[in-house]
Amino acid sequence: MRHILVIEDNPVNMELTVDLLESYGYKVTPAEDGFVALDKVRDNHFDLILLDIQLPKMDGLEVLSHLKDSETTKDIPVIALTAHSMRGDDDRFIAAGCIDYISKPIDIHDFREKIKYYLGASN
Repeated sequence: MRHILVIEDNPVNMELTVDLLESYGYKVTPAEDGFVALDKVRDNHFDLILLDIQLPKMDGLEVLSHLKDSETTKDIPVIALTAHSMRGDDDRFIAAGCIDYISKPIDIHDFREKIKYYLGASN
C-alpha cells in the first residue's frame, strides 16, 4: 500500500484530504506542521508528500528545503498544496523542488488524477 504524508495545519482541510486519500486506498499519515512532518519522515517511508505552503512555525518552502537537503528524503516526490495560487506560484514551487501543485479548495477529480499519476496506477 502506498504511503502519503499530508502536511496541513487546517483541521478541515486535513480531514478532507485524509478522507479522500484513504477512500482511494492509500495509507495516510497526517502532520499539522513542519516540525512534526520532519520527525515523521525520519521514522517512516513515504511514497509521496502533500505539503501545505502556508504553515505555522516553519513555512512549507522551508520544510521542502529540509526534505530536499536530506539524503533519505530528497527523492520523495512533493506536491505543494496552496490556497494562494497566484500567477507564477507554480513556477516558484517547482523551482523549489515540488513536482506539482494543487490549489485549494481541492478539485476532487483533478486531485485524484494527480495523486494516481504520481504514484502510478497500483496502490
